[in-house]
Formats: sequence, structure tokens, C-alpha cells
Amino acid sequence: MIATLRLALILAVLLPVTLVLAPVQLVLKLAAPKASRRIPLLWHRLVLWLLGVRVHLHGAMAGDRPLMIAANHISWSDILVLGSIGELCFIAKDEVRGWPVINWLARLQRTVFVDRQRKRDAAIQADTIASRLTEGDVMVLFAEGTTGDGNQLLAFKSALFAAPQMALEQSGLQNISVQPVAIAYNTLHGMPLGRYHQPIAAWPGDVAFGAHFMRFLHEGAFDVDVAFGPVIEIDAQSKRKDVARQCERFVRGRFAILRRLHHRA
Repeated sequence: MIATLRLALILAVLLPVTLVLAPVQLVLKLAAPKASRRIPLLWHRLVLWLLGVRVHLHGAMAGDRPLMIAANHISWSDILVLGSIGELCFIAKDEVRGWPVINWLARLQRTVFVDRQRKRDAAIQADTIASRLTEGDVMVLFAEGTTGDGNQLLAFKSALFAAPQMALEQSGLQNISVQPVAIAYNTLHGMPLGRYHQPIAAWPGDVAFGAHFMRFLHEGAFDVDVAFGPVIEIDAQSKRKDVARQCERFVRGRFAILRRLHHRA
């Protein structure tokens, strides 16, 4: 009953707002890409407010441009969380193209879709991301390649860390910035979200989206910690695997600290 009422409230507010903003965003996306970065930020903040999710920042997003953010990935809601912090664009797995409604919203936010199974396309995809970086878009890479269980991180994949170096070649700049970011879902209704209750927030790939979304709505008010790390400057001599390892080292360490901020159940 609670989930049904919450969903009705969300739709009653969000649907008309989205229908009004979507045509504006579509025009801006085509005519003024820089101006199109603001609407998604406001939309994500509205959705989090409706869901009852509170975001707690540790540090801040770097002001450097070009900038790529490398984050861990726990849930579909990570996009809302990060999207509420700054004007960002996301790098998403190719399957998202087939998700009803979500794919439409992702396209409006100028998401770059990548197929990690087709390695021969990796250079083209990295080139697309590089172009967006040089245009000034802050691109978010979920470096694990998929969502985890909220208790531990997966290894970071280094393939798309090639994009910043391609951006160097395209732009003639000396450096490109990469900033690691750790995300942790720690409390629910003010109570610690322990190991056995992480699935309420975490969305592993084998769980149906609809079922997880409804449970997320039913449970409500999450507190999410987001920690920004020191910027890693990439130049022509940088190795993508080294950059991936540096990002993973920070995210893994800070994730553990964020989880220890609250007692485990």
C-alpha cells in the first residue's frame, strides 16, 4: 500500500514535469548542448526528493576540464545520486538502449552507450567519449562494468580508461583529469544498512528492475554517502591500467571507510 501511494505521488508530480521539460531538453540537446546540462541536474534532484533519498558529500567534484569521473556502481539509483550533484553525462552499457522509458531518459541526458562484449568497437566508443570530454562534458564511468552487491567492490575494468588519452590527442591539451568517486548506501530511515539489508538498495544484474524499484519505493528514505577523491592527471605517457588501478585503490579504500561510518547489522 505504501509503495503504491508513493508511486502514485511520484507519477503525479514527475510525469507532468518530465513531459514539460523533455521537449525543452530535446531542443537544447540539438541546438545548445552546453545549456542542456542543467535540466537533468534539476530533474535528478526532484526525483531524489520524491524518493526520500538524501545525499551526503565528502569532498567536491573537481573544477578541472576536461574531466572524467570513475565511480563504483551499486544500483540504478547511482545515476540519480551523481546526477543530482553536478552537470554530468553518463557512460552506460549497451543493454540500456532496450529498457523502456529509461533509454529515452538516458538519451535526453546525452548518455554514451558502450558494448563491452564487442571489443573491436572499443576504439570507436572510446573516441566518442573522448570527443565529449573535449567538448566540456563531465563523463561518468562506472568502472566495475556492472552493479555490485553494495558490500564489496568488483575489479575496475581498464578498457574505457583509454578515452582520456584519446581526448589528449584530439584536443592538443597537455593533461586530462580523472577523479575517482566512492558511493555507499549506509542508512535506511536513519538506521544502519548492514550487510544483509544491502539488497534493498543494491541492484545486482540478476534481479528484475521492476521488483527492485518497487521495494526501493516501499522502503523509502536512504542516506547515500558520496566521496570525491584527488584528481589524477593523465598525460601522453600515462598508462590506462595504471590509472584504473589508482582509481580503484582510492574507491575501494574510501568505500570501506564510508561503510565503517555506520554500525553494521
